[in-house]
Amino acid sequence: MSATKHWDITVDIDEFDEDTTLAHVSVRTPAGQEVTGVGQAQRNPLDPSVHEIGDELAVSRALRNLSERLLHTTEKDIAGVTGESAHLHR
Repeated sequence: MSATKHWDITVDIDEFDEDTTLAHVSVRTPAGQEVTGVGQAQRNPLDPSVHEIGDELAVSRALRNLSERLLHTTEKDIAGVTGESAHLHR
């Protein structure tokens, strides 16, 4: 049986100054569990200030962090169902 599911990811980006960008990403699973990730970009003072690049880097790091946390959540869920520890390939 085939099914299409849709999960929404929320991305919030904060620029604290000309050099620092912080991104928060979150996803709520169909079971109602929220998983979040955080990423930061710090501009080298010698580089030109291009806000889009800081946004991209901070968001990519936040998504990578979210992915790792979601894998960890999945391991805990598997362990809860099977009664054995689970270690998923990264």
